[in-house]
Amino acid sequence: MTLAAYPHAMPLSGLVGGLLIGLSATIMLLALGRIAGVSGLTARAVGIADTGAPRGVAIAFIIGLPLGAFFVAQAIGGVVAQFPPSASRLAVAGLLVGYGTRLGSGCTSGHGVCGMSRLSRRSIAATAIFMSAGFATVALMRAGGWL
Repeated sequence: MTLAAYPHAMPLSGLVGGLLIGLSATIMLLALGRIAGVSGLTARAVGIADTGAPRGVAIAFIIGLPLGAFFVAQAIGGVVAQFPPSASRLAVAGLLVGYGTRLGSGCTSGHGVCGMSRLSRRSIAATAIFMSAGFATVALMRAGGWL
């Protein structure tokens, strides 16, 4: 399969984004000795977790995510984002993701980026499980005509 099969693919942007995610995770680990897991940092920032990075660092990191996206969008001339037509569906999806990250003790950034790079068996297992669940969900959604 060639890139022409994916006319909206942006491999260079994906590469740069991945490098920046890796760089931010590396800086967080080397500078603070903390994992750059977004769900854990969010929990710390909003005050539902007592452990982790200092609260000010967590708040700055979480605020920096949309701000960074905004600045990149301005620099490249805009980004088209698509969301479900229903705000309630988006809210339910967000709550389910939040529940899952608390249940799994981490999210894709904590387990998938930081944990796997440290060869954590728990993170490798968690990443395999949530990726498999994601693949299965997409397959079911497509089979049911919901995508």
